[in-house]
Amino acid sequence: MEEDQVSKSKQDEFMKIFKYYKSNKSKPLLKDVISVDECGSDKVTEFTPATLKEDPRIESLGLRNPKEWQIVTINRNPGLLFIRNPFTALGQRYWIRRCLQEYSKKPNRLNIDIDGYLQDWWTECFKLKKCDRPLQKKLRWATLGYHHDWDTKIYTEENKSPFPEDLAELSDVFAELLGYTDFKAEAAIVNYYHMNSTLSAHTDHSEVNLEAPLFSLSFGQSAIFLIGGKDKSVEPSAILLNSGDVVVMSEEARLCYHAVPKILPAPNSPWDAKDYNSIPASTTKFKYISEPEEIVSSMNENADNENWYHFRNYIQESRINMNVRQVLNKKQNSL
Repeated sequence: MEEDQVSKSKQDEFMKIFKYYKSNKSKPLLKDVISVDECGSDKVTEFTPATLKEDPRIESLGLRNPKEWQIVTINRNPGLLFIRNPFTALGQRYWIRRCLQEYSKKPNRLNIDIDGYLQDWWTECFKLKKCDRPLQKKLRWATLGYHHDWDTKIYTEENKSPFPEDLAELSDVFAELLGYTDFKAEAAIVNYYHMNSTLSAHTDHSEVNLEAPLFSLSFGQSAIFLIGGKDKSVEPSAILLNSGDVVVMSEEARLCYHAVPKILPAPNSPWDAKDYNSIPASTTKFKYISEPEEIVSSMNENADNENWYHFRNYIQESRINMNVRQVLNKKQNSL
């Protein structure tokens, strides 16, 4: 009997940590949360990719020079890479706006589809000229490309829409710089968190290709991210994610349990930093973007604080996470 209790206790290790950080009754201490800005070499190791090189697409996608990026591995979690905010302020504004204004449109799928058909959720939020806050807070997720089926957990060719060109290009830049040369973005879930939101422990195992990495990009308010092992008996690491941070789950980390038990107020607003230099017109050759001048124009639009006003109001009390994955095996064209 005692052995059974010990075994059950081990199985619940992940959930014990999840409940601790989720608690609102007694405020959790954050002393064991890994903050890349502050922790030492006992917790993280600096990582320099062998393929880190100049990429002419960087500036047009709202990224800083890769030579300035801080990339680390988490010592307790082999295969987990962490990039500390590689985005410019203008880049953060662009991607936040895309998640709110564009990725929430049809033909993408939204959790609020069950309540009725909305062609354009963001525009609908301002239909009466002032913000419809209840409608704004109803949006919890959008799926892009191959749509994740929350019931069957199976992707199908029938449940698919075009993957955004700009997000495919951004994902390709990260993949190329980190050495994942065969990666192709084919599906994404955009999660919209509010200050009381959580994400339960789960693994991402629906894709045919489980060897390709998963890219997770965070914007807005901060979060505690837990990642453990292949089952819930492994005590998870708790990692602080701030706006602009990128987590890459590859190799051993790809199929590990992970969760978000707590959203925290951001320590600052990097989307309002003063690096608003307009991006010059691009003659760069892109792999996925068919009209490069459009992305440059859209990026520069966000330097206008008046245009940015409603997006700032949203992100000051919310968090957005984009997680991008490859569905198919290399050289496979369909399911």
